[in-house]
Amino acid sequence: PQQFDFHIHLVCDHPGSKWPDLLNSVYQLSIGSPYQLTSGSDRSNGSRVRLWKQELQTLANDLGFPVRVCHFPPGTSKWNKIEHRLFSFISMNWRGRPLISHEVIVNLIGSTTTRSGLAVRAQLDTNIYPKGVKVPDDAFAAINIERDPFHGEWNYRISPRAQ
Repeated sequence: PQQFDFHIHLVCDHPGSKWPDLLNSVYQLSIGSPYQLTSGSDRSNGSRVRLWKQELQTLANDLGFPVRVCHFPPGTSKWNKIEHRLFSFISMNWRGRPLISHEVIVNLIGSTTTRSGLAVRAQLDTNIYPKGVKVPDDAFAAINIERDPFHGEWNYRISPRAQ
């Protein structure tokens, strides 16, 4: 699979998710290629979060091919390559600048590049998301998830549901 590392907090916004277009434009993924995401194990994108998996199911359905997820074990986000490769450059880019609006913050993050040429794309999400969304047992059971033999609680693949 084509692999990329990033910290994602919410995969889809409905209707008409922009994630497939953004991911394809950034990573130039070919149709039919599985996505492989690496993710932390905490907060909204944790390996035990039901809504995260339901949204990944929606993404896989929208894309028409599997999404493979590998979570860093709890307490090991220090291994996340993106945190090491980007966050220091983002901090240097906005050092000494007043962060007075969302526009300023997004523009400063989006204009960050590393010495090796890695560029950041940033976009403000103005959607309002409800708190405390519960995924019913029947909806969770309908997720087309296949756990990996090695630490299936952290590594799994979600395939599109048959239509």
